[in-house]
Amino acid sequence: MSATIRIGSREIGDHTDCYVIAEIGHNHQGSLQQCRELFKEAKAAGAHAVKLQKRNNRGLFTKAAYDKPYDNENSYGATYGEHREFLEFGLKEYQELKAYAAELGVDFFSTAFDAESADFLEALDPPAYKLASGDIKSTPLLKHVATFGKPMIISTGGARLDEIRRAYDAIMPINPQLVILQCTAGYPAKFEELDLRVITQFREEFPGAVVGFSGHDNGIAMAVAAYVLGARVIEKHFTLNRAMKGTDHAFSLEPLGLKKMVRDLERTRLALGDGKKKIFESEKAPILKMGKSLFAKRAIPAGHVLTVEDITMKSPGGGIPPYELEQVIGLTTTEALREDDFLSVDLLAGADKVGLARS
Repeated sequence: MSATIRIGSREIGDHTDCYVIAEIGHNHQGSLQQCRELFKEAKAAGAHAVKLQKRNNRGLFTKAAYDKPYDNENSYGATYGEHREFLEFGLKEYQELKAYAAELGVDFFSTAFDAESADFLEALDPPAYKLASGDIKSTPLLKHVATFGKPMIISTGGARLDEIRRAYDAIMPINPQLVILQCTAGYPAKFEELDLRVITQFREEFPGAVVGFSGHDNGIAMAVAAYVLGARVIEKHFTLNRAMKGTDHAFSLEPLGLKKMVRDLERTRLALGDGKKKIFESEKAPILKMGKSLFAKRAIPAGHVLTVEDITMKSPGGGIPPYELEQVIGLTTTEALREDDFLSVDLLAGADKVGLARS
């Protein structure tokens, strides 16, 4: 049996719709109002969760990295540290966004990039945590977040299978509520590097976890392919406009794209069915119209022993099916037949003895 997990009020597994996370990251451009707009549009598009990123920048980066000049078209500061601090929300913003997400009815959580940020988030009681691909080897951080007892979602970009297994083994004894996302850490990721079949491998290798897909690719089709392969959580970057300033906007989905992806994922779950071939009520009339039955090829008198020259296949169905042709040959008509009359079991002597089917 495949694993299931609950995030907020939603159970996630093979029997449910795919759980869709709109990864906002820092696409809010440091604006609380823009972030609220992103939350609203994500909810309207059908996303189940919105996600930000939380960093304690001075503790996370070396002094050299923090103070490094950052002069480019996407910069919000003279140094990388200034750039990151401009995009970072504090307690007041997070409290307001938590209340707004609750008002919208959408789950809200963040990626914790360090223990201090994880503690900051835990004080807000989020329904889940995300851990980035870069922290697949950060077992102290993974274990720290695991102690909170909340569902954990980890990305696996740039990681070997043994490294993912190490993370899995570190988390599961503490907290078995785990989602593992197949991810390629290219921004954007090339289609030939998405490795979607790894989703199937993850389901086999990590049976205690729900498996998903974090897509940095352009477009929505690969999310559907990932779902078919077994992904039950989909994370996609989200923006209001791909032309906005920032490194992530170009490969993010806009509201219409996210709406279409959610729609297609819901349709795909329904379309996959239960794996058991069946006949639906909606098929019966078309198949009757298109199907074939055995008909009299010409006028036939009563008492005639049928030969192959007396019989033809024509539409509609509903009479003796064509696969019974060999059983019909040699039977005797009990009544006269006109051309194009159905060959009926009731009009053939001995039909009961050969067990003719009725279509």
